[in-house]
Amino acid sequence: MKQIITTILSIIMYLTVSAQTDSLPQYLKIAAENNPGVKAGFLTYRAALQKVPQAGALQDPQLDLGFFLQPMEIIDGKQVADVKLMQMFPWFGTRKAARTEAQHMAKMAFEQFRETRDKLFLDVYTQWFTLCRLQQQLINNQDNKKLLMHLEELALRKFTAGNATPSSSGERQKAKGEGGSATSANAMSGMNMNTTPSPLALSPSPPMSSMPSMSQGNTSGMSDVLQIRLEIAEIDNNIENIRSEIQAEKAKFNALMNRSAENMIQIPDSLKQIPFLLDISAAKTLIDTRNPMLNMINEEESAYRAKAEMDKKMSYPMFGIGLQYMLINKKPASSTPDDGMSDMSNMSDVNNAIGMSSMNGRDMIMPMVSISIPIYRSKYKAQQRENAFLQQASREKYIDTQNMLEAELYRTKHRLDAAERRISLYRKQTELAQTTFNLMIREFTSGKNDLSNVIQVQRQLLDYELKTAEAVADYNTMIANIQKLMSDYDK
Repeated sequence: MKQIITTILSIIMYLTVSAQTDSLPQYLKIAAENNPGVKAGFLTYRAALQKVPQAGALQDPQLDLGFFLQPMEIIDGKQVADVKLMQMFPWFGTRKAARTEAQHMAKMAFEQFRETRDKLFLDVYTQWFTLCRLQQQLINNQDNKKLLMHLEELALRKFTAGNATPSSSGERQKAKGEGGSATSANAMSGMNMNTTPSPLALSPSPPMSSMPSMSQGNTSGMSDVLQIRLEIAEIDNNIENIRSEIQAEKAKFNALMNRSAENMIQIPDSLKQIPFLLDISAAKTLIDTRNPMLNMINEEESAYRAKAEMDKKMSYPMFGIGLQYMLINKKPASSTPDDGMSDMSNMSDVNNAIGMSSMNGRDMIMPMVSISIPIYRSKYKAQQRENAFLQQASREKYIDTQNMLEAELYRTKHRLDAAERRISLYRKQTELAQTTFNLMIREFTSGKNDLSNVIQVQRQLLDYELKTAEAVADYNTMIANIQKLMSDYDK
């Protein structure tokens, strides 16, 4: 019992996982995780994020080292080396403006990544509905083939009945003629033996007249069967073409998910119209707030604005704080005179010698401050004008893109409404064609209608079914287009 329960649970879990794996949301997730284009866009965004700490960093400090090949004689020793270290600082707020610009550039890269992802999702939706349309067309052709095979069976029965009916009728008429002739002869012999019988009474015209009609019915029945078989052959060819096209579209669908072309894809047998209600004003609002292209242009304008602020700060002086270190060796002391005599006039020199001896060989440290003087203002003014032009260009680009997206929204809505009207029309025509086809089948069976009329209605029925599937696929694809315009894939 435990083994049975475990087996049942395993089957249920397998079916659940299979259903989740073969669903459209799961395919979208696989595509977002595996598509190389989306991966490249996300890696570009991550690379742009690394520019933020770079933009906010200080300039590297400058270190100068100098060595004397021969120590330089100075008053208090011999200078051997000179070391200078300087750190420059930009004007207040310059680093913040640079970080702000880098952040907006990173957001631009993120919006570009969203645009790439939304385009991938639209491609997946479009390809999925294409596969569903082909699958529905395949099913419609297979169903119509069954109808034709049923019609072929009826035609064969009619042909078989046509072969049997004329023979039995001829035998009955022949028997009736023989019986009638014998009766007439007996009657005439009884009434008047010398009377000549009438030619009409002995004429075998009834059975002879039935022979041409029997041959014509047989030929007509066989031509009906052959005509139906021609239609079946054409539908077989359509089925093979659709299967080949499905395999090609499956390979393209797998390519979107970066998978092998031979990977299995479970396509539903029914193509349903997605319920959707479009509010133009709400759609415009969502496009203005969520569309990646518009957001990217907004971030671009913000980046130019931050760059203008940074260039303005860069036109102000830069400050530097440094330190200079001088390495000094001791200077050897000078010898005293032999007479040992001292003069009062030399007392100052002695005192200076005593002072120099206390500083002899002592290294020197000197703090330093530097400042840059941006006196050439023309380049800074040109930078400000450049940033102003770029900001204005971004605003114009935003308006142009907004108008383009709005026009695309109305064009897509028109195509959506047209697809909905076609769906309603083709469904009505399909119902009428199906009813007409059923009536003509009955009339053809009873011999009241011709086969060509039945086949013509059957062709119309198949055409309406194929057009219905195509219209539903177009309708669902237009919904996906509107979702892309609104970037409604984040739900």
